[in-house]
Amino acid sequence: MKKAFLQLHGAIILAGFTGILGKLIELPEGYLVWYRMFLSVLILFIILQFSKSLKLPDRKGLLQMMGTGAIISMHWVGFYGSVKYSNVSVAVTCFSAVGFFTAFMEPAIDRRRIDFGEVALGFLAICGIYLIFNFYPEFKKGIIFGIISAWMASIFPILNKKLLNNYDAMTLNFYEMGAGTIALITILPVYHFFFPASYFIPTLSDIFWLLILAGICTVYAFDLGLQALKKINAFTVNLSFNLEPVYSVILAFIIFKENQFMGYKFYIGFGLIILAIALQMIRFVRKHKTGTL
Repeated sequence: MKKAFLQLHGAIILAGFTGILGKLIELPEGYLVWYRMFLSVLILFIILQFSKSLKLPDRKGLLQMMGTGAIISMHWVGFYGSVKYSNVSVAVTCFSAVGFFTAFMEPAIDRRRIDFGEVALGFLAICGIYLIFNFYPEFKKGIIFGIISAWMASIFPILNKKLLNNYDAMTLNFYEMGAGTIALITILPVYHFFFPASYFIPTLSDIFWLLILAGICTVYAFDLGLQALKKINAFTVNLSFNLEPVYSVILAFIIFKENQFMGYKFYIGFGLIILAIALQMIRFVRKHKTGTL
């Protein structure tokens, strides 16, 4: 269990850099995500071929991976849309809503009763978001993208937890990244109509940051997260990922000076989000000790 939590928080730290990289990469959000997934597929293919562990899943498993991969791609488009239409701090803090959505989505998918303790903790994170951005109407579009991203992000860990019973993390990652790449090819023309892009060919600087984003913050981070998901439930994983804003916001303050846009409500809201995470960790540990998980 200790190893699983270390893997989880390693993935969270790496995820904390993705918002920063999204700001540094000048590509529009849709194309940014497509290049991220495409490069991830190439890297994973090389790794799996070298290790001779590339296997074709059965039809049912492949279809499930394709659906999950499409959801992941939509989550990333929403997340980077939030970065582009507001800033890194807004995008990663809106991601904190994922715990609230998971409290409803996991019982619906797994067909179990709603845990109102999880709902309350997720709502605490929502209150944090409300406090932070209640007086920032200029970030409205970015907040909408961020909330949609959080909703999508609440679904795929639940689906992946089931798939991990039959497939290893690297194989799962490969097929989901591939499915997401294909899904975006069909979706981007429509998306481009509503959100026109000024350019879609990456610069040399974009390529450099994309390689870091794909290789370290996607392939390696996803593998860590999926390994942790074998031992930890989806709600705890998603709520723990609320720590991502802490790392991202600190970096955004240092690199992009975003702190000059934030008042005291930002720090109060952040405190509520961290409190929600701490309380869920306490609940999880107690349940594990009593064997009620």
